[in-house]
Amino acid sequence: MSVTTKKTPVDKVYKLTGNKTPLSFTLASRSTRRFPLLYFDEEKNVNRSLRYASNQKSPFQDEQDNDPILEPVIFEKGMLFVPKSNPVLQDFLYYHPHNGRVFVEVNNEKDAAAEVEKVNMEADALIAARELTINNLETMYRVLFGRDPGQFTTAEIKRDVMVYAKRSPKEFMHVLNDPHLSLQANVHRFFEAKLLVFRNNRKEVFFNTDSNKKKMCGIPSGEDPYVHVSNFLKTDDGIEVLKVLERLLEGEE
Repeated sequence: MSVTTKKTPVDKVYKLTGNKTPLSFTLASRSTRRFPLLYFDEEKNVNRSLRYASNQKSPFQDEQDNDPILEPVIFEKGMLFVPKSNPVLQDFLYYHPHNGRVFVEVNNEKDAAAEVEKVNMEADALIAARELTINNLETMYRVLFGRDPGQFTTAEIKRDVMVYAKRSPKEFMHVLNDPHLSLQANVHRFFEAKLLVFRNNRKEVFFNTDSNKKKMCGIPSGEDPYVHVSNFLKTDDGIEVLKVLERLLEGEE
């Protein structure tokens, strides 16, 4: 990326990330041994030291003279306003390694577009949740909450599913559109019916039928046990097991 990109002068506002609003926050404004403030210049294939000096035309130390006026860069209540008359500070913040991590430039148009997208996603998720049949509601309930919907009223199930859709619309739509949703729901039903059981602190899954008490599979560390069992039942070795479990489940109901 070129370091001489021409920009239209405009006032800019920056804010600390994570909704942080301390009374004041001083940003590192020059490169030191303890904290090298560097920007990797791809064109020159070299790391260049950054330094904010109000009397210089460049934020790069190798382009500054020997009489810099160093000034602190201070965020007040989490915000920093930089007028268009101070382009060197704007450039310094653009190249700063903490840009996007510790602070970001406020972009009202971008923020508004993101908010619109979020609201639209919430609306889509709520509409999809509202239109679910009772069978599909129960399927979603099993997968989202890992509970037996038979223990709750239809109103309670619908409420919980719709609240989830509003709070986590992206995750809700991902689950709803999963082509293996029914399989995941059935896995929960296998455990509810005690056809499968966990052992060894949910690290192993065993059959629990009249004729079979053998281990079916282990659960790798960090994996969702229900998702792992679902994935196992999709394999060549698991397909026949799935058919047997489904037949046994039908016999239970």
